[in-house]
Amino acid sequence: MRSDEYYTYDGYSYQEQQKNASFLTKLKNNRLILHVGLFLLTIYSTYITHGILYSISIITILLAHEMGHYLMCRKYGIGATLPFFIPFPFPMLNPFGTMGAVIKMKGRIPNRRALFDIGAAGPLAGLVVTIPVLIIGLLKSNFVPNSEIPQGTLFLGESVLFSQLGKLILGPTPEGFDTMLHPMAFAGWAGLFVTALNLLPIGQLDGGHILYSIFGHKSEQIYKFTMGAFIIVCAVWYPGWMLLIILLLWFGYRHPAPENDFIPLDPKRKLIGYVTFCIFIISFIPVPFRVIGMQ
Repeated sequence: MRSDEYYTYDGYSYQEQQKNASFLTKLKNNRLILHVGLFLLTIYSTYITHGILYSISIITILLAHEMGHYLMCRKYGIGATLPFFIPFPFPMLNPFGTMGAVIKMKGRIPNRRALFDIGAAGPLAGLVVTIPVLIIGLLKSNFVPNSEIPQGTLFLGESVLFSQLGKLILGPTPEGFDTMLHPMAFAGWAGLFVTALNLLPIGQLDGGHILYSIFGHKSEQIYKFTMGAFIIVCAVWYPGWMLLIILLLWFGYRHPAPENDFIPLDPKRKLIGYVTFCIFIISFIPVPFRVIGMQ
């Protein structure tokens, strides 16, 4: 039998099947290289921004968040990629050294319970890592006289949770002083910041998933109220939110329903959902950044 003969199966020749399998293998390998490459680049970009302890801390927080989503997708048989980390080594434009991380889900979510679990798992997993990182970082932080703080220094806003932890660990800020955060404390601050943004009860953010899983189509009214409040915060206190508001308005209330939209959440999940909204309230920072001289 000649080696160039074809064997057919399901409409494809044996050689065609081999080529397709080879292509898919190469595609998967290239994607893995992309994941690893972006991960290593993000380690580097965060390292050159604030040092090794910051880099380890923020990478761990982001990884925990995205793996929370990923593992829940696996639990429910929903296709999902490993996290894509986004390096951003330009501290003048972004103080974090990264734009975060994302995963891509494939296929529809089967029901509201799966939607809730996938949406809530990320922020809660990230928070479990964020809190100890923040506490350790605050223990390593110290007060410095305001007179020693140079012009152009970036000041961070404080959420209720961050403020209370700071007072508990460091005590009240002395008159004429401010807190100089250790890099791990800054990573913890960033973790709370990211958690709050993801828990915004809007669209396809994690908070939007949780909101829809609890209220279904009624969540559209809450979305409109939240957007209105967010626009007021932007107009009155912090115009820096404008880009995010434009993006959220552009995508709008586009939350696809799960395959089975009639199975309600059980009381336990509803309780956890309300807790996540409380976490959003105490973690959100209306004015996250300010520069001395622009107060």
